[in-house]
Amino acid sequence: MPRPRNQKVGRPHLQRDSQQWAYDFILKETGRTMHFQPDGRGRFARSIRSHTMISKHLGLAARRMERLAQAEAEAGHRETAMDLYYRAALQYLDAQHVVFETNDEKRYLHGGLMRCYDMVREYAPYRIEHVDIPWNGTVVSGNLHLHPGSGPAPCVFYIPGCDQTKEAWPHPYYNQALQRGMHAFPFDGPGQGESNLRGVKLTSDNYEAAASAAIDYLLQRPEIDPERLGVHALSFGSFWGMRLAAREDRIRAIAAPSASYCDKYYLMAEESPRFKQLFAYLTQSSSEEELDRITAEMTMDRFVEQIRCPTLLIAGEFDPRSPIDEIYQFFDQLRAPAELWVFADQHHNPSLGDGGSAVWQADLHQLACDWLRDRFDGKPLSHPGKVLYVDGASAGPNSPSVALKRRWYE
Repeated sequence: MPRPRNQKVGRPHLQRDSQQWAYDFILKETGRTMHFQPDGRGRFARSIRSHTMISKHLGLAARRMERLAQAEAEAGHRETAMDLYYRAALQYLDAQHVVFETNDEKRYLHGGLMRCYDMVREYAPYRIEHVDIPWNGTVVSGNLHLHPGSGPAPCVFYIPGCDQTKEAWPHPYYNQALQRGMHAFPFDGPGQGESNLRGVKLTSDNYEAAASAAIDYLLQRPEIDPERLGVHALSFGSFWGMRLAAREDRIRAIAAPSASYCDKYYLMAEESPRFKQLFAYLTQSSSEEELDRITAEMTMDRFVEQIRCPTLLIAGEFDPRSPIDEIYQFFDQLRAPAELWVFADQHHNPSLGDGGSAVWQADLHQLACDWLRDRFDGKPLSHPGKVLYVDGASAGPNSPSVALKRRWYE
């Protein structure tokens, strides 16, 4: 029998589901499920012709990559095996992400992600600990990448975006935090990775509470300097990171690239249908009305003024989910010492150059880790309270000649 109009497997029926035919066509033509602005084809092969095909095709690719990794491990090639296991983990990550219900396929693909990442931890050139943290009657998890130096070191608490898990950054062979003498702690909060498989649903305000419990744990570790704990919060993670910074005075600095702290209307109603479908699953909403209430409460109202630590905001001038006028309004409300870097003519994932196709390759990680290290070292902000307009002809936000303006015509 046909499914009732108001019922979807694993989530409520949404008005945007009626756009699925157009969404599938755009996916087939562009190779992208979101962020359609860049030139060129996205990373999905032409064999993927609808959203429902992604999990199978990426899952098959991940399975083959895992077999390659196993063969290299058996041949004694630990370094090659680790890199291949990491690639397989990322493919499993992407494959499981598009399954918007906790079913057998979701468990199979997420299990592949965890299995491959266990091998990454085994073969990594430094120690990576999988950490489970009791919270609110359940458990949340993170991966603690430990810098091999002696004595307490700074720690970067990494909050991934809504499309990622804690395994997406950093690549152990190119860990921007460790390169700069810092530990890294990527976190699966409510609505991410292991939390989803445990049934830990996302609410409008529980992410920051779970992250605070993780901070409690981290600051008990002797390897971590409690006076040098910073947050690197990417994409939708920038919203969760800002809410965390408003709550936590133990955070010494926060870098928040790919701004997502504006009204969630733009993400839910004007961006790709992917996002509202995803959040219906993450929040385990029983109806679209319930989902709309939850996302309407995902706001920085009353919280922005509570942020006190040095703050870096990074935004694309034409990010469709974060209109630049709202970014300026948010920035002007900050009472903390802060800078806003606006990348001219760029969109949601701004970059100095080629940001790369994988999350770990984005040069935003380098910029954020450099900026956090400068704060840990006691360096004052170069341009407190200023907007840095970074156009394509400039030498970047750290150039002494960077433009201090808000509009292209100024």
